[in-house]
Amino acid sequence: MFKTISAGLLASTMLTGAAWAETTIKAVMHSGLRVLDPVITTAHITRNHAYMIYDVLIAQDSQFQPQPQMADWTVSDDQLTYTFTLRDGLTFHDGAPVTAADAVASLNRWAQKDAGGQVIMDRTASLEATDDKTITWTLTEPFVPMLDVLSKQSALPPFIMPARVAETSADEAITDYTGSGPFRFVEAEFQPGLNVVYEKFDEYVPRDEPADWMAGGKVVNVDRVEWVNMPDVQTAVNALSGGEIDYIEAMQVDLIPLLEGDPNIVVEKREPTGMQTMTRMNFLHPPFDNPQVRQAALKAVTQEPVLAAMVGNPEYYQVCGAVLGCGTPLESEAGAETLTQGGGTEEARALLEQAGYDGTPVVIMAPTDLVALVTQPVVVSQALRDAGFTVDMQPMDWQTLVTRRASQGAPAEGGWNIFITNWMVPEISNPISNPMLNGRGDDAWFGWPTDETIEALKEEFIDAPDAAAQKAVAEKIQAHALENGLLIPLGQYTLPQARRTTITEMIDSPVPVFWGLQKSE
Repeated sequence: MFKTISAGLLASTMLTGAAWAETTIKAVMHSGLRVLDPVITTAHITRNHAYMIYDVLIAQDSQFQPQPQMADWTVSDDQLTYTFTLRDGLTFHDGAPVTAADAVASLNRWAQKDAGGQVIMDRTASLEATDDKTITWTLTEPFVPMLDVLSKQSALPPFIMPARVAETSADEAITDYTGSGPFRFVEAEFQPGLNVVYEKFDEYVPRDEPADWMAGGKVVNVDRVEWVNMPDVQTAVNALSGGEIDYIEAMQVDLIPLLEGDPNIVVEKREPTGMQTMTRMNFLHPPFDNPQVRQAALKAVTQEPVLAAMVGNPEYYQVCGAVLGCGTPLESEAGAETLTQGGGTEEARALLEQAGYDGTPVVIMAPTDLVALVTQPVVVSQALRDAGFTVDMQPMDWQTLVTRRASQGAPAEGGWNIFITNWMVPEISNPISNPMLNGRGDDAWFGWPTDETIEALKEEFIDAPDAAAQKAVAEKIQAHALENGLLIPLGQYTLPQARRTTITEMIDSPVPVFWGLQKSE
């Protein structure tokens, strides 16, 4: 005997079936997400979030060449006027069309914080929307790296937001997360630091070209992406093995053997350019307001122990003293001998004595929840102690660090003296957009150095007539950056990623993206 199914029950059953049919990617990223504004922080997790929900005017491909994304462009013969024309089909998540006015407002806000954007604005006569689809950017003098800066994939890419959002002060976090990118942020399901949910934006119109790094067509083949935070990598590995998650962005190298031999899992290097890990000091407060003390800190540190503790396997790291990265056209390791070879501890002690260091505690912020940042503070702290520094290493999660590093307060009152961070090599390979080489005081990156010499050297680099002249200036930049302690390079590394074999067609890119990939059951 057959029972009659009510219309309501039938509808419910159909809806449940539709939900089951949804394709969902569950990913463990390198950090939990708390900061949602990609202008007020350079944190990679915030950048990754921004690429999900926003788009950019132009983007770099795998050959580091700028390509059209939201807009095509032309350049005047005198190299002073750049005209960008928005492509058809650009729509914000609230249904409003993307206009040139939105782009202009977004570019103006971005340029207040980005090192390269600040330099462009120094040479800007006007930036305006000449009609709904046309942005006209006029310079006072040629700026050769203009398109390279605007298309860069990281360290504050110029994401386009609605004008009403972009009019928010660059010193204040946005609260409206309307974008026009391939995914829509599901704010109702957001649990800061724990869980982030994105849904496919059906109205997004991809470009026709194949995806290539951050350029090309952003074709979304899944319905939903969930970022689940698991600070303990062992827990994430177990979840991947059990099929509870699909992807781990940053694997701990010594845990790779746990996944070897599992036919359902692939462990691979997907980040093609490598990362640089580095120490940043705070120029505003003692003891690092003294250049001799900054130099002592640099002399105290040796890269090999830092990298060995961080990665362990030399297959995944490289000793490298180049401020602009090893393996790049502007590579130079001048002045980095103690970093790469060791033996600087006694020299560091002598510098501290000459500087009259009085034992002022050095507050080092130490993240506890990032595979790629857990060990460096411990090794650096010991190196500084061996050289005669008093060190106060304070553990905290990464998102707390990201918030606290914006404080210019005294270290004893919630500020800081040192933190360690990691950058993709493409982010640091150009001195114009390298955040660590910004010497504009309060407008510089966290640490806030006032350094007229580095700013003059960047102007010299911009005006260099050819690659050989640029290389010569880059060597001066290398020497000055280390001499003045703008950063302490700690070496280069690559952390592998892991995915279940049900995930295919992932794009090889310095930024982990979720368009292009496929998921099978």
